[in-house]
Amino acid sequence: MDAAARDAQGSEVLEWRVTVPEGASVTVEHEAGAAGRACAWLVACVIMVRAAVAGFARKVWKIGADDPRRAVHALKVGLALTLVSIVYYTRPIYDGVGGNAMWAVMTVVVVFEYTVGGCVYKGFNRAVATVSAGLLALGVNWVAEKSGDKLQPVILSGSLFLLAAAATFSRFIPTVKSRFDYGVTIFILTYSLVAVSGYRVDELLDLAQQRMSTIGIGIVICLAICLVVWPVWAGQELHLVTVRNMEKLAGAVEGCVEDYFAAKPGQAAKSEGYKCVLNSKAMEDSQANLARWEPPHGRFRFRYPYAQYTKVGAAMRHCAYCVEALNSCVRAEVQAPEHVKRLLGDVCTRLAAQGARVLREASSSVSAMTSPKTLDFAVADMNTAVQELQVDLRALPPILAAESAAEMSLMDAMPLFTVASLLIEISARVEGVADAVDTLASLANFKLVEADDDDKKGQTEMKVHPLNEPGADASTQENPTTKHPEHA
Repeated sequence: MDAAARDAQGSEVLEWRVTVPEGASVTVEHEAGAAGRACAWLVACVIMVRAAVAGFARKVWKIGADDPRRAVHALKVGLALTLVSIVYYTRPIYDGVGGNAMWAVMTVVVVFEYTVGGCVYKGFNRAVATVSAGLLALGVNWVAEKSGDKLQPVILSGSLFLLAAAATFSRFIPTVKSRFDYGVTIFILTYSLVAVSGYRVDELLDLAQQRMSTIGIGIVICLAICLVVWPVWAGQELHLVTVRNMEKLAGAVEGCVEDYFAAKPGQAAKSEGYKCVLNSKAMEDSQANLARWEPPHGRFRFRYPYAQYTKVGAAMRHCAYCVEALNSCVRAEVQAPEHVKRLLGDVCTRLAAQGARVLREASSSVSAMTSPKTLDFAVADMNTAVQELQVDLRALPPILAAESAAEMSLMDAMPLFTVASLLIEISARVEGVADAVDTLASLANFKLVEADDDDKKGQTEMKVHPLNEPGADASTQENPTTKHPEHA
């Protein structure tokens, strides 16, 4: 906001220009004076606040429009809190649990998660930790009471010290950290509350029973709503992320090579898709851990190999690191001459297309949860393209030496050798991704579509070209066992 004074027809007028974040401007003219400046400042503030509120509203709308499940999750949390509040408002239930009814509300707040796996994970950990810590605290309090008034605080404090220290140390164990970290925290909290309050509370058993009951009510409400109302499965989220990452990695391989040999890098969004693969490790590990807690649903049966998805993701990241190096070569200032690039342009582009084809075949296999044989043919075609590139690389130095030495040297072609070497390495790592997908298909018992497709194909052919129909030309009938030429 700025102000410019000017003289118009003998009177001094202030011109205030207000620029809002969208780029529009508003001009307000007032006569000089404190009242005019205050009014102009007030108008400017109103306009700026309005623009900020409108911008924030657009961002909120975009978040909800991109994934409506987020809005549904917010409604589910509100519904759960509304239902659990009945425990506090209903007199018979409130009299049964006493003043601990608020623990049900607190349980809903801390247990309700976006995915079913997250909700089950927290609910199970909270229930087991609360019950075990409560029973253990009751036992220690009983022993402390039998030991006399002098030893009671010593036993209670000593047990609190030992159990809290041991439970905290257990959180450094990888298995406990990944699966029961939340439960260990609740165990420490519950045991501390029950053990410490038991020294001053006479009816400790009733207190523990009421808290366990209210926590159980909160957990049941959370699980019921999370499972019934538009459930979001962590296993499906992990499955879809793996499919999308393979598609983006395939596009990045093709995009980098196309940008390099086209000499006009302009597909940054496509060639930089590998970044999503590199940044997804934390989410994949979290979703795989939560998916273990989910009940069977759809084609995700009991003991589904979610851990193999993390291995597929690790293989993709191993490939993405090499794609990142290739992208750096594409964006580098030092490039090989254009007439040298053309010597390997076709074979490199073909190899990149074959590598992307392998990744897309693997992505289709995981997406449809099928195990097609075409993936093996795609890998074989990619290896053939690798051999062709290696042959051309061995033949390239004599070709360069035969050219005029005054025009170029072998060092000028080094960037091209680097790109070709990276493509060969990417192909080897893409094959590692295909092997990881094959292992996933085997462990998850993906459906074999080849036999079904052949049966359907044979049935269709029998309807179109019946063998016993007079005049049917056998030469026009397609052999159902004949493979597509590109897969031969």
